Amino acid sequence: MDVLARGAAGLLMIAMPLALAVYLLRRFRLGWRLLLIGAATFIGAQILHIPFNSYVLNPVLERLGFGGTSPGGAPLALAAILLGLSAGVFEEGARWLVYRFWISQARSWEEAVVFGAGHGGAEAAIFGLLGLATLVQMVAVRGQDLSAIVPPEQLALAEAQIEVFWSLPAWAVFLAPLERASTLAIHIALSVIVLQAFLRPRGFLWLAAAIGWHAFIDAVAVYAGVTSGVAGGDTAGMLLTEGLVVLLAVLSLVILFRLRPDDGPIQVVAPPPPPHTGPVSGGPVDPDRLNESRFRNQGRP
Repeated sequence: MDVLARGAAGLLMIAMPLALAVYLLRRFRLGWRLLLIGAATFIGAQILHIPFNSYVLNPVLERLGFGGTSPGGAPLALAAILLGLSAGVFEEGARWLVYRFWISQARSWEEAVVFGAGHGGAEAAIFGLLGLATLVQMVAVRGQDLSAIVPPEQLALAEAQIEVFWSLPAWAVFLAPLERASTLAIHIALSVIVLQAFLRPRGFLWLAAAIGWHAFIDAVAVYAGVTSGVAGGDTAGMLLTEGLVVLLAVLSLVILFRLRPDDGPIQVVAPPPPPHTGPVSGGPVDPDRLNESRFRNQGRP
Protein backbone atom coordinates (compact mmCIF):
# COMPACT_ATOMS: atom_id res chain seq x y z
CA MET A 1 0.00 0.00 0.00
CA ASP A 2 2.84 2.41 0.81
CA VAL A 3 4.42 1.83 -2.59
CA LEU A 4 1.10 2.28 -4.40
CA ALA A 5 0.34 5.54 -2.57
CA ARG A 6 3.75 7.00 -3.31
CA GLY A 7 3.57 5.90 -6.92
CA ALA A 8 0.11 7.42 -7.31
CA ALA A 9 1.32 10.71 -5.84
CA GLY A 10 4.17 10.84 -8.34
CA LEU A 11 1.91 10.04 -11.27
CA LEU A 12 -0.60 12.64 -10.12
CA MET A 13 2.06 15.35 -10.23
CA ILE A 14 2.66 14.44 -13.87
CA ALA A 15 -0.96 13.96 -14.93
CA MET A 16 -2.28 17.10 -13.25
CA PRO A 17 -0.46 19.70 -15.39
CA LEU A 18 -1.17 17.68 -18.53
CA ALA A 19 -4.89 17.66 -17.79
CA LEU A 20 -4.84 21.39 -17.08
CA ALA A 21 -2.96 22.02 -20.33
CA VAL A 22 -5.53 20.14 -22.38
CA TYR A 23 -8.36 22.03 -20.71
CA LEU A 24 -6.78 25.46 -21.23
CA LEU A 25 -5.88 24.81 -24.85
CA ARG A 26 -9.43 23.73 -25.63
CA ARG A 27 -10.93 26.55 -23.58
CA PHE A 28 -8.86 29.32 -25.19
CA ARG A 29 -8.41 27.65 -28.59
CA LEU A 30 -4.65 28.06 -28.52
CA GLY A 31 -1.94 25.72 -29.76
CA TRP A 32 0.76 23.93 -27.82
CA ARG A 33 3.48 26.46 -28.73
CA LEU A 34 3.02 28.79 -25.76
CA LEU A 35 2.74 25.87 -23.38
CA LEU A 36 5.99 24.34 -24.59
CA ILE A 37 7.73 27.71 -24.50
CA GLY A 38 6.62 28.10 -20.89
CA ALA A 39 8.12 24.71 -20.05
CA ALA A 40 11.35 25.64 -21.83
CA THR A 41 11.43 28.92 -19.88
CA PHE A 42 11.34 27.10 -16.57
CA ILE A 43 14.10 24.71 -17.61
CA GLY A 44 16.23 27.54 -18.98
CA ALA A 45 15.84 29.53 -15.77
CA GLN A 46 16.96 26.54 -13.69
CA ILE A 47 20.04 26.02 -15.87
CA LEU A 48 21.26 29.36 -14.50
CA HIS A 49 19.46 29.41 -11.14
CA ILE A 50 20.71 26.09 -9.74
CA PRO A 51 24.43 26.73 -10.45
CA PHE A 52 24.09 30.25 -9.02
CA ASN A 53 22.69 28.87 -5.77
CA SER A 54 25.23 26.03 -5.63
CA TYR A 55 28.38 27.98 -6.43
CA VAL A 56 27.56 31.54 -5.38
CA LEU A 57 24.67 31.96 -2.95
CA ASN A 58 25.01 28.85 -0.78
CA PRO A 59 28.76 29.32 -0.15
CA VAL A 60 28.10 32.95 0.76
CA LEU A 61 25.35 31.91 3.18
CA GLU A 62 27.63 29.33 4.78
CA ARG A 63 30.46 31.85 5.25
CA LEU A 64 28.02 34.28 6.83
CA GLY A 65 26.88 31.61 9.26
CA PHE A 66 23.48 30.86 7.76
CA GLY A 67 22.09 27.36 7.51
CA GLY A 68 23.38 26.25 10.89
CA THR A 69 21.71 24.04 13.46
CA SER A 70 19.47 26.80 14.78
CA PRO A 71 15.98 26.21 13.31
CA GLY A 72 14.82 29.81 13.59
CA GLY A 73 15.83 33.38 14.19
CA ALA A 74 16.99 36.21 11.98
CA PRO A 75 19.74 34.24 10.16
CA LEU A 76 17.25 31.72 8.83
CA ALA A 77 14.79 34.46 7.89
CA LEU A 78 17.47 36.35 5.96
CA ALA A 79 18.64 33.17 4.25
CA ALA A 80 15.04 32.39 3.25
CA ILE A 81 14.65 35.88 1.79
CA LEU A 82 17.88 35.63 -0.19
CA LEU A 83 16.93 32.21 -1.54
CA GLY A 84 13.51 33.55 -2.46
CA LEU A 85 15.01 36.55 -4.23
CA SER A 86 17.32 34.27 -6.17
CA ALA A 87 14.37 32.23 -7.43
CA GLY A 88 12.34 35.35 -8.17
CA VAL A 89 15.05 37.12 -10.13
CA PHE A 90 15.95 34.14 -12.29
CA GLU A 91 12.43 32.87 -13.01
CA GLU A 92 10.63 36.19 -13.41
CA GLY A 93 13.59 37.59 -15.31
CA ALA A 94 13.39 34.60 -17.66
CA ARG A 95 9.67 35.21 -18.14
CA TRP A 96 10.29 38.87 -18.97
CA LEU A 97 13.01 38.00 -21.50
CA VAL A 98 10.80 35.43 -23.21
CA TYR A 99 7.90 37.91 -23.43
CA ARG A 100 10.25 40.52 -24.83
CA PHE A 101 12.22 38.54 -27.39
CA TRP A 102 10.52 35.19 -28.05
CA ILE A 103 6.77 35.66 -27.82
CA SER A 104 6.51 39.38 -28.39
CA GLN A 105 3.08 38.91 -30.01
CA ALA A 106 1.60 37.14 -26.95
CA ARG A 107 -0.05 39.99 -25.08
CA SER A 108 -3.43 38.62 -24.03
CA TRP A 109 -4.48 37.34 -20.61
CA GLU A 110 -5.32 33.94 -22.05
CA GLU A 111 -1.92 33.56 -23.69
CA ALA A 112 -0.21 34.47 -20.42
CA VAL A 113 -2.26 31.84 -18.58
CA VAL A 114 -1.22 29.12 -21.03
CA PHE A 115 2.40 30.29 -20.89
CA GLY A 116 2.32 30.11 -17.09
CA ALA A 117 0.70 26.69 -17.17
CA GLY A 118 3.63 25.45 -19.22
CA HIS A 119 6.12 27.02 -16.80
CA GLY A 120 4.53 25.59 -13.68
CA GLY A 121 3.54 22.36 -15.40
CA ALA A 122 7.15 21.60 -16.27
CA GLU A 123 8.13 22.05 -12.63
CA ALA A 124 5.32 19.77 -11.43
CA ALA A 125 6.16 17.06 -13.98
CA ILE A 126 9.86 17.17 -13.08
CA PHE A 127 9.07 16.82 -9.39
CA GLY A 128 6.76 13.92 -10.22
CA LEU A 129 9.50 12.15 -12.17
CA LEU A 130 11.99 12.75 -9.37
CA GLY A 131 9.48 11.37 -6.89
CA LEU A 132 9.03 8.20 -8.94
CA ALA A 133 12.79 7.83 -9.32
CA THR A 134 13.24 8.18 -5.56
CA LEU A 135 10.53 5.58 -4.98
CA VAL A 136 12.27 3.10 -7.27
CA GLN A 137 15.56 3.71 -5.46
CA MET A 138 13.99 3.32 -2.03
CA VAL A 139 12.27 0.09 -3.03
CA ALA A 140 15.57 -1.24 -4.38
CA VAL A 141 17.48 -0.62 -1.14
CA ARG A 142 14.65 -1.57 1.21
CA GLY A 143 15.74 -4.41 3.46
CA GLN A 144 19.32 -4.37 2.20
CA ASP A 145 22.50 -3.92 4.22
CA LEU A 146 23.34 -0.29 3.52
CA SER A 147 26.86 -0.63 4.87
CA ALA A 148 27.74 -2.67 1.79
CA ILE A 149 26.65 0.02 -0.69
CA VAL A 150 26.94 3.34 1.19
CA PRO A 151 30.25 4.92 2.33
CA PRO A 152 30.69 4.82 6.13
CA GLU A 153 30.64 8.63 6.46
CA GLN A 154 27.24 8.76 4.73
CA LEU A 155 25.69 5.69 6.32
CA ALA A 156 23.92 7.45 9.20
CA LEU A 157 22.43 10.09 6.89
CA ALA A 158 21.23 7.47 4.40
CA GLU A 159 19.58 5.41 7.13
CA ALA A 160 17.82 8.49 8.50
CA GLN A 161 16.53 9.47 5.06
CA ILE A 162 15.19 5.98 4.38
CA GLU A 163 13.50 5.86 7.77
CA VAL A 164 11.80 9.23 7.18
CA PHE A 165 10.71 8.18 3.70
CA TRP A 166 8.94 4.99 4.80
CA SER A 167 7.60 6.39 8.08
CA LEU A 168 5.34 8.91 6.37
CA PRO A 169 1.67 7.88 6.43
CA ALA A 170 0.02 7.24 3.09
CA TRP A 171 -2.09 10.42 3.24
CA ALA A 172 0.96 12.60 3.82
CA VAL A 173 2.54 11.71 0.48
CA PHE A 174 -0.39 13.40 -1.28
CA LEU A 175 0.66 16.72 0.20
CA ALA A 176 3.29 16.83 -2.55
CA PRO A 177 0.69 16.91 -5.38
CA LEU A 178 -1.23 19.52 -3.39
CA GLU A 179 1.88 21.66 -3.21
CA ARG A 180 2.49 21.24 -6.95
CA ALA A 181 -1.10 22.27 -7.69
CA SER A 182 -0.66 25.37 -5.54
CA THR A 183 2.66 26.20 -7.16
CA LEU A 184 1.12 25.74 -10.60
CA ALA A 185 -1.53 28.34 -9.76
CA ILE A 186 1.19 30.69 -8.48
CA HIS A 187 3.21 30.32 -11.68
CA ILE A 188 0.18 31.15 -13.82
CA ALA A 189 -0.51 34.27 -11.75
CA LEU A 190 3.13 35.34 -11.95
CA SER A 191 3.11 34.96 -15.73
CA VAL A 192 0.12 37.31 -15.93
CA ILE A 193 1.79 39.79 -13.56
CA VAL A 194 4.96 39.89 -15.67
CA LEU A 195 2.85 40.42 -18.79
CA GLN A 196 1.61 43.70 -17.29
CA ALA A 197 5.14 45.06 -17.70
CA PHE A 198 4.36 45.24 -21.44
CA LEU A 199 0.77 46.44 -21.14
CA ARG A 200 0.77 49.12 -18.46
CA PRO A 201 2.73 52.28 -17.66
CA ARG A 202 5.85 51.88 -15.50
CA GLY A 203 6.22 48.28 -16.55
CA PHE A 204 9.38 47.79 -14.49
CA LEU A 205 7.24 48.07 -11.33
CA TRP A 206 5.17 45.09 -12.45
CA LEU A 207 8.32 43.05 -13.03
CA ALA A 208 9.56 44.09 -9.57
CA ALA A 209 6.17 43.10 -8.12
CA ALA A 210 6.42 39.64 -9.70
CA ILE A 211 9.94 39.17 -8.34
CA GLY A 212 8.85 40.35 -4.90
CA TRP A 213 5.76 38.12 -4.76
CA HIS A 214 7.79 35.10 -5.92
CA ALA A 215 10.50 35.84 -3.35
CA PHE A 216 7.95 36.26 -0.55
CA ILE A 217 6.22 32.95 -1.32
CA ASP A 218 9.49 31.03 -1.49
CA ALA A 219 10.81 32.68 1.68
CA VAL A 220 7.64 31.75 3.59
CA ALA A 221 7.84 28.16 2.35
CA VAL A 222 11.53 27.81 3.26
CA TYR A 223 11.16 29.36 6.69
CA ALA A 224 8.02 27.41 7.56
CA GLY A 225 9.50 24.17 6.25
CA VAL A 226 12.65 24.46 8.37
CA THR A 227 11.04 25.70 11.56
CA SER A 228 8.21 23.15 11.46
CA GLY A 229 10.48 20.14 11.02
CA VAL A 230 9.34 19.10 7.55
CA ALA A 231 12.72 17.56 6.74
CA GLY A 232 12.39 15.32 9.78
CA GLY A 233 9.03 13.98 8.71
CA ASP A 234 6.87 16.00 11.12
CA THR A 235 3.39 15.65 9.62
CA ALA A 236 2.00 18.56 11.65
CA GLY A 237 4.75 20.75 10.24
CA MET A 238 3.95 19.52 6.76
CA LEU A 239 0.30 20.46 7.16
CA LEU A 240 1.25 23.91 8.43
CA THR A 241 3.68 24.55 5.58
CA GLU A 242 1.36 23.28 2.88
CA GLY A 243 -1.51 25.25 4.38
CA LEU A 244 0.52 28.43 4.01
CA VAL A 245 1.41 27.57 0.42
CA VAL A 246 -2.25 26.89 -0.39
CA LEU A 247 -3.24 30.23 1.15
CA LEU A 248 -0.64 32.05 -0.95
CA ALA A 249 -1.87 30.19 -4.02
CA VAL A 250 -5.44 31.37 -3.35
CA LEU A 251 -4.20 34.96 -3.05
CA SER A 252 -2.31 34.49 -6.32
CA LEU A 253 -5.51 33.34 -8.02
CA VAL A 254 -7.27 36.45 -6.73
CA ILE A 255 -4.54 38.57 -8.33
CA LEU A 256 -4.80 36.50 -11.51
CA PHE A 257 -8.51 37.15 -12.00
CA ARG A 258 -8.30 40.78 -10.91
CA LEU A 259 -5.86 41.30 -13.78
CA ARG A 260 -8.20 39.72 -16.29
CA PRO A 261 -9.40 42.41 -18.71
CA ASP A 262 -13.02 43.45 -18.32
CA ASP A 263 -14.70 43.61 -21.71
CA GLY A 264 -17.66 45.41 -20.20
CA PRO A 265 -21.36 44.72 -20.87
CA ILE A 266 -22.36 43.36 -24.21
CA GLN A 267 -23.86 46.07 -26.41
CA VAL A 268 -26.58 44.98 -28.77
CA VAL A 269 -26.28 46.88 -32.05
CA ALA A 270 -29.45 47.21 -34.15
CA PRO A 271 -29.09 45.87 -37.69
CA PRO A 272 -28.88 48.53 -40.42
CA PRO A 273 -32.09 49.27 -42.37
CA PRO A 274 -32.51 47.55 -45.75
CA PRO A 275 -31.33 49.49 -48.81
CA HIS A 276 -33.86 52.00 -50.22
CA THR A 277 -35.30 50.74 -53.53
CA GLY A 278 -38.23 53.11 -54.12
CA PRO A 279 -38.34 56.73 -55.30
CA VAL A 280 -37.18 59.48 -53.03
CA SER A 281 -40.76 60.52 -52.22
CA GLY A 282 -41.49 57.00 -51.06
CA GLY A 283 -43.98 54.38 -52.18
CA PRO A 284 -43.73 51.68 -54.85
CA VAL A 285 -42.99 52.49 -58.48
CA ASP A 286 -45.95 52.17 -60.89
CA PRO A 287 -44.70 50.77 -64.28
CA ASP A 288 -47.59 52.39 -66.24
CA ARG A 289 -46.85 55.82 -64.87
CA LEU A 290 -43.17 55.31 -65.59
CA ASN A 291 -43.89 54.50 -69.27
CA GLU A 292 -46.30 57.41 -69.55
CA SER A 293 -43.68 59.75 -68.25
CA ARG A 294 -41.12 58.37 -70.71
CA PHE A 295 -43.40 58.85 -73.72
CA ARG A 296 -44.37 62.34 -72.54
CA ASN A 297 -40.73 63.30 -72.28
CA GLN A 298 -40.03 61.95 -75.77
CA GLY A 299 -42.80 64.17 -77.18
CA ARG A 300 -41.26 67.37 -75.84
CA PRO A 301 -39.33 69.62 -78.27
